[in-house]
Amino acid sequence: MKKILIIGASSAIAEAAARIWAQRGDQLFLVARNADRLNTLVADLRIRGAAEAIAYPMDANHLERHAGMLDAAYAGLGGLDTVLIAHGTLSNQKECEASVELMVSEVTTNAVSVMALLTLIGNRFEAQGSGRIGIISSVAGDRGRASNYVYGSAKAMVTAFTSGLRQRLHRSNVSVTTIKPGFVDTPMTASLKKGPLWAKPAAVAAQIVKAMDAGKSEVYVPGFWRWIMTIIVLIPNRIFNKIQL
Repeated sequence: MKKILIIGASSAIAEAAARIWAQRGDQLFLVARNADRLNTLVADLRIRGAAEAIAYPMDANHLERHAGMLDAAYAGLGGLDTVLIAHGTLSNQKECEASVELMVSEVTTNAVSVMALLTLIGNRFEAQGSGRIGIISSVAGDRGRASNYVYGSAKAMVTAFTSGLRQRLHRSNVSVTTIKPGFVDTPMTASLKKGPLWAKPAAVAAQIVKAMDAGKSEVYVPGFWRWIMTIIVLIPNRIFNKIQL
């Protein structure tokens, strides 16, 4: 039975992952901003078989609350061995171009708050000599594109940070899995036109749980995104700058 902390627990992908863990009888400590949604999720997960499900309302941008939240997770579950960080926002690129304040806010949410959490979690897992950490980054972080480079830049920061953290914690028996979803059909992407490359949250969550169980370093979900992004990264700048992606 695992003791699992999920940050951004009310996101569609995190909810789907929580259901998988609940059906396996794991213990869950759920963090998100909306208390009402959290309480509804807790009730659902208990019905599905979770050995424990605890709600902890918190905005991840309140960095000063991170340490207290971790203390509560350890106390509530009697320890901690697995963490999934899944919070974030889908930045409006045009609005970020027009507002420095909004751009900074988006980078804070999608990168700085994640790295702050990882610093504390990494230290605790290093001290206990074990643990599994999964972090949702994005394929958008593999190469900046005009259509979403603020969001992509934040995710690139997360990908680079987790790479270094993974190398550091390897000797402490702590796995760090960087998760790079492509297009996922969630409420956050409801306004976007869907196509054949889009995946459902349940399918993505199943791959995330499998990758974290295996202690994988990096996983693209669905897997075909690895090949798509390899091609995009290899396009020469003189060509890349002339196309729309």
